[in-house]
Amino acid sequence: MPAEPWPLLVFTRVPRVGLVKTRLIPALGAQGACGLHRQLVSATLQRARAARGAQVQLWVAGDAADAFVLDCARRFQVPVLEQRGTDLGQRMADAFHRVLTEGDRAAGCVLIGTDCPAQTVADLEQAHQALRSHDAVLQPAEDGGYVLVGCRRAQPGLFEAIDWGSARVTEQTVQRATALGLTLHRLRTVPDLDDAADLQRAQALGWIER
Repeated sequence: MPAEPWPLLVFTRVPRVGLVKTRLIPALGAQGACGLHRQLVSATLQRARAARGAQVQLWVAGDAADAFVLDCARRFQVPVLEQRGTDLGQRMADAFHRVLTEGDRAAGCVLIGTDCPAQTVADLEQAHQALRSHDAVLQPAEDGGYVLVGCRRAQPGLFEAIDWGSARVTEQTVQRATALGLTLHRLRTVPDLDDAADLQRAQALGWIER
């Protein structure tokens, strides 16, 4: 029996030398850090496309006509949409609103970033399954942020009053969910890839190429 289709949004930034993976520039150089960003985006799209039933969309901050973005759209057969909003919370809330209230009004949507090579296809499929019985799902990162969020319906309040980029993002999001009366499922906590130590671990464990 074919898997139930569900939207899986991949959020990322258009690769610009000197503007992506900036914490890794001292270790890799600006070109190397940008190359790593491209590698992570490609690996994330490959993983997302492997999830059963996932209808993958690539959401970009920046020029949607960028050559790398268009190449990803062709290679992975995914539509490209532009993120809208002044901060990450607004951009994610807008994406959920557009997917869950427009078009075919999908019942549940999952959103991921591209900085977590430790994430697995099983994580993505478990997130989708969790939305059958929960209002929202979250996959925390070891640094206090999160690498996946999913909602059964648009929940703009879930993305308000969050200190984006801080170590309190998951904690504050859980508090928001409680205040909104939402049932929240938490997946396993995973490391993301932000700095040189993260890079060394990801390479040592085979999550990314050396």
